[in-house]
Amino acid sequence: MAAIRSATMRILHRTVLSPTYVRCIGALTREGNRLKFAGGRWCSGQSTNGSRPAGGARFLTDPKEVFDYNNWDNVVWDEEQERIAEEKVAVNSKTLVADDMQAKYEIEADYFWDEFYKQHQNRFFKDRHWLFTEFPELSGNGLTPVTPKEDAMSHGHVEGSTLETEGVCRTSAVECSSAVTSGVDSGVVRSDVTRDSVETKCQQSVEGGGECSTTRVLEVGCGVGNTVFPVLQANSDPGLFVYCCDLSATAINIVKEHADYDTSRCHAFVCDVTDDNSPVPFPPESLDVIILIFVLSAIHPDKMSHTVKRLASFLKPGGILLFRDYGRYDLAQLRFKEGRCLSENFYVRGDGTRVYFFTQDELRELFTEAGLKEEQNLIDRRLQVNRGRQLKMYRVWLQCKYRKPS
Repeated sequence: MAAIRSATMRILHRTVLSPTYVRCIGALTREGNRLKFAGGRWCSGQSTNGSRPAGGARFLTDPKEVFDYNNWDNVVWDEEQERIAEEKVAVNSKTLVADDMQAKYEIEADYFWDEFYKQHQNRFFKDRHWLFTEFPELSGNGLTPVTPKEDAMSHGHVEGSTLETEGVCRTSAVECSSAVTSGVDSGVVRSDVTRDSVETKCQQSVEGGGECSTTRVLEVGCGVGNTVFPVLQANSDPGLFVYCCDLSATAINIVKEHADYDTSRCHAFVCDVTDDNSPVPFPPESLDVIILIFVLSAIHPDKMSHTVKRLASFLKPGGILLFRDYGRYDLAQLRFKEGRCLSENFYVRGDGTRVYFFTQDELRELFTEAGLKEEQNLIDRRLQVNRGRQLKMYRVWLQCKYRKPS
């Protein structure tokens, strides 16, 4: 029995124990052929349901155990790994793509993403259910409205005027009453707001819907909905409305054909967020949350600053931008062959889509220059293992949260 307990404790230490997340183990007992922990509890910040904590909690302390599991969290690189990564990037960046082809990839970016989604449809990316671990702000308990003194949506001014009207508002005047009064008057119901007047106002929705919603979310670069639909499924609040846009018309059509696409809760539209002339169905300072996951890296570095500033202008004071993307020396960067580099740390894939690899300082500069305040800016290093082929793959992602000052 002592040997069983000792072996089990070693497994637990390899899989869930860390200085931050500690499982306090109670008595170990046997029920038939099964082991059972009695009196165990979670402490030091770990969730009581045993779910994976943000950033992970499986740490590699003994290199001999590297192939025991498929993933290891927060793997620290040594100087030799850094040196090898730098050398690989120096080699694959030596020859740049010709100027005429660089111009083609920029001008026809929408074409290349359309072709990508025509080929892969909704099969390439999986739904991002890890969202709620890394970004609890998107869970059912996390999505709460920002309530400034006056809500920009109440003015009805919308950037652009060419989008079709969808998802006007809930047909229930009671639901609309709650949404309108909380959005316009910070939750104080005016005595002159009647059922009929509320219903009339909700019918006069801005293009794309969402005027009467209490919480408005925008996902930029939504693809085929691998973030949008998990967010909608996790949140039953009738006051939530999700906008989602993508450069690819093909991707947006796939989103609209999804069984869970409901125009009373969601509006998908084509948009080039780098272009001020590309319309959006909401006014400035009207969004509670902007989701920017693996999309900024696809934008030309020269356009990133302006794009972030444009997006920041749509956040309400107190609203938050959630970001996750590729970090410098990620496996994907090191795998590029010579001749695929467009500029420093910016590459084109074989299908014509592009990708940039960020540093923390670059992101800090981008978001703070847009007037946002840093709440999180971290490196997420993972070691992914192919145990069958005995391969070690080092992933580097950056995760940020930036809030617009109230």
